[in-house]
Amino acid sequence: MTGHTASDAPRITVVIPAYNEVGAIAPCIGELAAILDAADFTSEILVVDDGSTDGTGEKLREIEQVRLVQHEVNRGYGAALKSGIREAHGEIIVIADADGTYPFGRIPELIAAMDDADMVVGARTGENVRVPFIRRPAKWFITALASYLSEKPIPDLNSGLRAFRREDALRLFGILPEGFSFTTTITLAMMSSSMRVKFIPIDYHQRTGKSKIRPLRDTWNFIVLIVRTIALFNPLKVFLPAATVMGLLGVGILLYNVIVNRDVYDAEILLIVSSLILGAIGMLADIVTRTRIFLR
Repeated sequence: MTGHTASDAPRITVVIPAYNEVGAIAPCIGELAAILDAADFTSEILVVDDGSTDGTGEKLREIEQVRLVQHEVNRGYGAALKSGIREAHGEIIVIADADGTYPFGRIPELIAAMDDADMVVGARTGENVRVPFIRRPAKWFITALASYLSEKPIPDLNSGLRAFRREDALRLFGILPEGFSFTTTITLAMMSSSMRVKFIPIDYHQRTGKSKIRPLRDTWNFIVLIVRTIALFNPLKVFLPAATVMGLLGVGILLYNVIVNRDVYDAEILLIVSSLILGAIGMLADIVTRTRIFLR
């Protein structure tokens, strides 16, 4: 623990998931511990070794400032964060990565901003942001899609540096996945629930070691996750546009066939009926969602 005596309960727990980060973990913990020691709040550093095979766990056991949780096998980024949140002593959770990409010096600023927010996200929109070029188009598309579906601007959907209250995260555990999409889901869930989410611009450095992101597969998974999460909280935002496009397409084809071919075919009727069914499903889903929120 850092920044307090052993008898104090820490107000802040910094949870760091680590998987095969033996080259970066010790410098990261050293930098973080120095920053927390100088802060005006009590804190602890909790690292979750997610089944590392490169000696990360052994290295962590040598670091006195760390409280260590270990998975016997690799279970995923979200699973590691969940384990850390469960074991945390602090009322506010800060999550960060072990690869040297995030500026730990901004953590006190994130904590201060929690006074009037439910979650504070370090948005990677600062002056020095080193996102690999190959990931930029997918990142832009995913963020734009999430902003459209959530009806709120989202500067950074899946930043790995953020602060939130432990009780809020525990309440959302049922929908938070165990993979890389943990941060995407908690962002959308909180924003769709009208919780206060604040974004603070930060820099983002080149990582130490090899990235675990798989661009094509993870991009598709993110898209599916965004649609599913928004459908859970605001189903009409997903169903209504799809039903409208299908219905307009059906009416357009119907008018063309009636005017030009002087006939009516099955395809346009099927499109129109399907659009009505899809719209009805969306309305029912919206009623269920509103009832769930009202009865909470």
